Amino acid sequence: MDSLPPAPDESTATPPPGATRRPGPMRRLLQVVAIVVALLVTYLLVAPAPIDPAAYDPPAAPSLSGPTLPNDALAAAEILAPGYPGPEGVCVDPQGNVYAGLEDGRIIRVAPDGSVTAPFNTGGRPLGLELDAQGNLIVADGLRGLVSVNPAGEVTVLTREVHGKPFGFPDDLAVASDGVVYFSDASSKFPVGAYLYDLLEARPHGQLLSYDPATKETKVLLDDLYFANGVALSQQEDFLIINETYRYRIRRYWLKGEKAGTSEIFADNLPGFPDNVSSNGRGSFWLALFTVRNATVDRLHPYPWAKGVMSKLPKALWPQPEPYAFVVRLDENGQIVESFQDPAGKHLYAITSVYEHDGYLYLGSLYNDRIGKFKLP
Repeated sequence: MDSLPPAPDESTATPPPGATRRPGPMRRLLQVVAIVVALLVTYLLVAPAPIDPAAYDPPAAPSLSGPTLPNDALAAAEILAPGYPGPEGVCVDPQGNVYAGLEDGRIIRVAPDGSVTAPFNTGGRPLGLELDAQGNLIVADGLRGLVSVNPAGEVTVLTREVHGKPFGFPDDLAVASDGVVYFSDASSKFPVGAYLYDLLEARPHGQLLSYDPATKETKVLLDDLYFANGVALSQQEDFLIINETYRYRIRRYWLKGEKAGTSEIFADNLPGFPDNVSSNGRGSFWLALFTVRNATVDRLHPYPWAKGVMSKLPKALWPQPEPYAFVVRLDENGQIVESFQDPAGKHLYAITSVYEHDGYLYLGSLYNDRIGKFKLP
């Protein structure tokens, strides 16, 4: 018996005249992908960017050598308050209680025995904080302004605007012996949660301000700062320093003497992103470097159009910070004297504040869920 002819191969068979071949599944998928890519490219090229980027040609990153030679000293730090998210700023009272503000508005207190309570809540985002002579916590709250929290937990807004313009992003502060508070407004354009736009835009939206509790007057001391961040007073309180995070530098503002009211560069071309800074009261400043320099970001900076395109992408696709723990000590001439690091970033990373007390450094972090306690050599 003759065998039946093989069934036609529909994938290769020639369609009858006038018939339209239906594309196969793979071809349809490729068509969809092509449409999506075309729409994405059109969006990236045509849609307005959320930033107005400027060109910036950063200096070549300095090598990590001498006092910044990589070391793993911070890998030995003790961990306090594990599981509490975002203790960005830290300070310590004379009894050894550690205070830190969290991302949900709470301020925790870590007792010398390691026990943790959360007695205060600003109702905003507490960042830099310091105790005044009366035992009140003065807080740069990124959402509410400059606030005071008394020992009973009562929150008072001290100031939230200057010249009728609300602060955009109160960040860090230092309280002088006469009670005057010097504080930074990191960005008048980009609020808490959007600070990376400030990085890409590379324009000066920051300010250094003062608040006098006796007169309740708020003054602008410096403006046009590139993400104004950490603030600290010198040992004699004749000058203060303020970090410009997105220029990798620190400025000095003179409070006394023949240079009073003027400013100058104090430390330049730092090996990382300077965040908060504090004085140890003995002629040294402790500086937190959020992470080391990012070569991809530095390469992007001279090209505003590229940064504009980048700003439209999900932040997960932006250059990511290296998990690195890094603090340095500077003298009052702006020279780096020593550093403590953890390049692996597995124990501590993204350090944003450093506070010295009784032979230890207390280390806060914007992203980590712990406070480091490091015994100084």
